[in-house]
Amino acid sequence: MDDTAYNRGKSPLHNKSYAFAIRIVNMVKYIDCPNKMISMTNQIFRSGTAIGALVREAEFAQSSSDFINKLHIALKECNETIYWLNLLYDTGFISEKEYESMAIDSKELLALLISSLKTAKKRNIKP
Repeated sequence: MDDTAYNRGKSPLHNKSYAFAIRIVNMVKYIDCPNKMISMTNQIFRSGTAIGALVREAEFAQSSSDFINKLHIALKECNETIYWLNLLYDTGFISEKEYESMAIDSKELLALLISSLKTAKKRNIKP
């Protein structure tokens, strides 16, 4: 797991989403993409880094409903990122090795978000 100073002592979701954002930034730096297709790298950059930002926003949510909403948006961003990873791979902009590595991380992040949302929703049920 990522051991940057920013992540020490944080939750697995916090750690994973931040480490994933770093991987997205580094991946985008090396994609050789013609200017007319640059929006594809912009999209994965935006969605892939938004996940961690939304997890951080959720830490200071105004209510449990706000917390759930932030995590749900992070889940949607994660799913979008998986779409862009598939598209980059299927169009030859990233190698199979890069794709497999990023796909594993994105699916683990997706599972963490789903689990966190289920837990948060159970705790938010009012009698």
